[in-house]
Amino acid sequence: MFLRDDDPPARRVEKLTRIADVLVERIDRLEESRGSAWSMFQAAVALEQEVQVRTRELEQALADLSERNRELAVARASAEEANRSKTRFLRAASHDLLQPLSAAKLFLSALKDTSLDPLQRELTDRLSGAFESVEELMHAVLDISRLDSQRIEFQRKPVDLGGLFRRLAIEYAPMAEAKELRLSFAPTTAMVESDPTFLRRIAQNLVSNAIKYTDRGGVLVGVRKRGERAWLEIYDTGIGIAAPDRARIFDEFQRIGREGGAPGMGLGLSIVRRACAKLGHPIAMDSEPGRGTVFRVSLPLVAPGGEAVRPEGAGQGPHLRGRVALVVENDDAMRRALQLVLRDKLGMVARVSGGIAEALAQMGDEPPDVVIADYNLDNGDTGLQAIEALRKAAGQAVPAIVVSARRAPELGGACQKMGVPVLEKPVRPEDLQAMLQQMLA
Repeated sequence: MFLRDDDPPARRVEKLTRIADVLVERIDRLEESRGSAWSMFQAAVALEQEVQVRTRELEQALADLSERNRELAVARASAEEANRSKTRFLRAASHDLLQPLSAAKLFLSALKDTSLDPLQRELTDRLSGAFESVEELMHAVLDISRLDSQRIEFQRKPVDLGGLFRRLAIEYAPMAEAKELRLSFAPTTAMVESDPTFLRRIAQNLVSNAIKYTDRGGVLVGVRKRGERAWLEIYDTGIGIAAPDRARIFDEFQRIGREGGAPGMGLGLSIVRRACAKLGHPIAMDSEPGRGTVFRVSLPLVAPGGEAVRPEGAGQGPHLRGRVALVVENDDAMRRALQLVLRDKLGMVARVSGGIAEALAQMGDEPPDVVIADYNLDNGDTGLQAIEALRKAAGQAVPAIVVSARRAPELGGACQKMGVPVLEKPVRPEDLQAMLQQMLA
């Protein structure tokens, strides 16, 4: 748009006005663009400042988190060390705690085999019950300590459930008879893979609990096969478990409350839960208050042809009368108690010694039929060393048993390598007799 000299004045004014409007519009656009860029610059500056503030806050949070992680690591290490110290203490103390208890039970067993008047018989029965309660509690505490240990090692083997059932039937028949209950074990040939010691403890706790909480009827133990699994099932006709109580009964010191309730500390099912979790044996429960309960433990079946391990004490063997047993025990009371049980109760010839050198002298040129050695001997010697020395001197693998209050996994492994079973303290005369019969078969 250009001005011409010959344009009339009105036309010239119109053109000038339009030119002015265009220039004003361009100036406005220019101002707007300048304002937008300024705003963007100001926003960028503010954003940068916000980022710096947030970065400093994040760095402080990370520093605080690192400090908390260090504190948690220290606390965790302290807790783990405290747990290891507790385990070491229990292992060390278990021998000193169970040694006199084991000796007392053997003395009491020998006393009960003598002529007693009714009052004396009642007192010995009450003492036996008291010792059983102490033994049960100590075994429970030691089992929980072992299962809570991160270093526990299981000895997984094929286990003959039929042999386990026979052993449990003998063990719990008196308890059921005292309450006039039927205790039945369904015959089975099933073999499963598990740790024989802990599987027996699982079954013992479940059967014992079933009897304790059953007043009428009975308890049935059996096996139900499902595919590649076998379910160990314990049925009872007891008081049952209400729905609100079904979760807490697996916690420590939890018992179903009732007037004149069953004796115990409420640790049995806690041990069952821990052992099943560690071994990978799922556990289930069904119950109806007033009608009874069934506990089920799922176990992996062993393929046919697997060599089964018979539970300790299972089976019957020959008579022991006249057989020679060489005892290696450094504790005077325990040595005397074993001598009385072997000689007076089992009719065996008992030779006793306090250490390896004395045992070698006692053996002479005639090896005994069996060696019974405490694991912890004087001067740092062990029962396994005593057995090894006696076998070497005899020139043959004399059958042997290690008696110990230790429950360390390395002990079980070492005994297994030498083919020596372990009998845990406190020693029950019935277990000792059954093991001797099985070994000398």
